[in-house]
Amino acid sequence: MAYSYKDCIKESLLKKVPPSEDKALKSVQKAEKWLSESHKALNSDAFDSSVLASYMVFFHSARAILFFDGFREKSHFCVARYLEELYVKTGKLETE
Repeated sequence: MAYSYKDCIKESLLKKVPPSEDKALKSVQKAEKWLSESHKALNSDAFDSSVLASYMVFFHSARAILFFDGFREKSHFCVARYLEELYVKTGKLETE
């Protein structure tokens, strides 16, 4: 059986919280800072650092969606399950 975002909620790896545009915006701002760091690392041939910073861009971007929807994550894996089930499968996000 595949692990779903509902399983994540049952195991408290995703928690329902009041939706917060403010927290969502702060996560977007963090993503923008990480994007800048990723570019700097890439331009300095620090490829591993660029990859790690790029991951943080995706994480904070995804986290912004969760905050906006009223969820808090305790697992990066569960963030992906949430986005897959509520955004990719519904056509709100592309799979790429």
